[in-house]
Amino acid sequence: MITVVGESGKTNVTDVVELRVPADPAYLTVIRTASAGLAARLDLTLDEIEDLRIAVDEACALLLGHTTHPDAHLYTEFTIRPGALDVHVRGPARTLPDRSSFAWSVLEALVGRVETGATEEGCWIRLSHTGGRRA
Repeated sequence: MITVVGESGKTNVTDVVELRVPADPAYLTVIRTASAGLAARLDLTLDEIEDLRIAVDEACALLLGHTTHPDAHLYTEFTIRPGALDVHVRGPARTLPDRSSFAWSVLEALVGRVETGATEEGCWIRLSHTGGRRA
């Protein structure tokens, strides 16, 4: 747990949940379920929870390339702040979809803000959702 003091002087609590699963599409249900459960803590509508769940699933699938990567993992970090959820997924993919691709459009339509990047170990995607409205 991380405590952050905002500009108003009020203390906001931020929870960080980390999840590591084998880099195998068979484990995506674990990440989808965690996404939905954590999103429910934000009092999102059922449609918003489902949108976030689908976006996380799509991001993970992009980082796997729809194949199994022996000896590799998907790392997911969920950061829950009052009224917001950020999901940072790292995986073995070496390339990311073009920003004009259909997959990118789906991600932006579902969560609003999408960031990506690459490291020597693979690529990452960060999805940000602000409760009640798109980021």
